[in-house]
Amino acid sequence: MAIAITLQEYLDKSGIDYDVLPHALTETSIDTAQTTHIPPEHIAKSVILEDEDGYLMAVIPASHHIELGQLSRQLERRLGLATEDELAGLFSDCDLGAIPPIGEAYHMDVVMDDSLERCPDVYFEAGDHTDLVHVRGSAFQQLMQHAHHGHFCRPI
Repeated sequence: MAIAITLQEYLDKSGIDYDVLPHALTETSIDTAQTTHIPPEHIAKSVILEDEDGYLMAVIPASHHIELGQLSRQLERRLGLATEDELAGLFSDCDLGAIPPIGEAYHMDVVMDDSLERCPDVYFEAGDHTDLVHVRGSAFQQLMQHAHHGHFCRPI
């Protein structure tokens, strides 16, 4: 697949410089980090949540787990994980488990964990399990400029 068309169009429209890095097929972001020799704290992953107000994309490092209760309290929402069927409809140009953490490209609200703010380079799934997108940390911050921020994850 190389890169999801929705993501590619959004990055190009935003004027973001990026590289696409092919890698061997992996199933998880931790596997991707090991395969590519990229520190897992530099790989941003998305977790899609929902409640009665709609969907929300949480963006955290691959080296962490989301603290759903903590995030729900911070946002004063009753969040739960979106189902795979819902994800397939929301991200039709992406493989399940390889959703890029750029919610605005998919018209979705985003909350980002503060731990990603310090990364000089950020990598994330391109929409499949064989490609990563690489951007400078400053470019990633530009992509996240409308995201809510907080601390809501813990190391694996």
